[in-house]
Amino acid sequence: MSARLNNRWNLLLLASLAALLLLGPATARAQNRSSRRPERVNLATWYKVDPTWPQRPDGVDWAAMGGIAVDRDDQVWVFTRADPPVQVYRSDGKFVRGWGKGLIGSAHYMQIDSRGNIWLADMGKHVVLQFNPQGKLLKTLGTPGKSGSDQRHFNKPTDMAVTPDGQVFVSDGYGNNRIVHFDKDGRFVKAWGKQGTGPGEFNLPHAIDVDSKGRLYVADRSNVRIQVFDPSGKFLAEWPNLIVPWGLRVTKADEIWACGSSPMAWAEQGLLGCPPKDQVFMRFDTSGKLLQLWTVPKGKDGKEQPGEVNWLHTMALDSKGNIYAGDIVGRKAQKFVKQK
Repeated sequence: MSARLNNRWNLLLLASLAALLLLGPATARAQNRSSRRPERVNLATWYKVDPTWPQRPDGVDWAAMGGIAVDRDDQVWVFTRADPPVQVYRSDGKFVRGWGKGLIGSAHYMQIDSRGNIWLADMGKHVVLQFNPQGKLLKTLGTPGKSGSDQRHFNKPTDMAVTPDGQVFVSDGYGNNRIVHFDKDGRFVKAWGKQGTGPGEFNLPHAIDVDSKGRLYVADRSNVRIQVFDPSGKFLAEWPNLIVPWGLRVTKADEIWACGSSPMAWAEQGLLGCPPKDQVFMRFDTSGKLLQLWTVPKGKDGKEQPGEVNWLHTMALDSKGNIYAGDIVGRKAQKFVKQK
């Protein structure tokens, strides 16, 4: 090789070595960065119990928690089998007021209509009652203290759905296995359903709610399904084998929440889901697609800790997506704060 070529080769070699010296640390840093674990991003929606909610004052009792509802001001209404049966709390837990002492036989579900009136299902007296927020009785559906299966009688009604124009659909659940429709003035319109497993038949219609299109969702509890109907009672769909549904709640966005337990065998005493094997919340769209599943620990009788529930019965949501849950054996309501 000539001296001239040899000099060029040496110059190229020196340039390559210089480039390696300059780029080496940067390349190593890039490799180190690429080998690091990616930043953790939590995409899950979950809930954390607020153990300080609510601040229940002395002399205000709780028992089995039948119903919970949230009004337009995010005040939380509870319907319990104690006195006073109707109690109101702010979202921060402060007690507002209570009423209804001596009026209720056995508290079940409650609803708040578009005008802010309070609807109560009194399973013990076989009636559905409408009150104003201060506790003045406005309307009675059914005959107090008398059970039956006609236009004027229920047999242990469980819940009611109230449309914006005042139509009322009652799940006449424990005794009659039917849905009863009343107009805005409380006049009987029609009833449908009987005990069975077919479309439009029920085995304990335990809860009911309505979406913005007027579709009715019924927790057909012991048939382990949710049934969907139009306002005339026409069967539209069923969502089977996902949940033993106890409570239902339809949000303003037409998302359907159900609470209860996973599908399970019948208990010896003849009620499916009693006692429940677990405690679950599910969120669906109007087609029945499952959007979210969330579970909470099941507490031990008399030893329930904050965040545990025992015979989960009812739920409601506030404007921030926080969940308020009530149970029967645990004899309490709890606030679960949405986390993301």
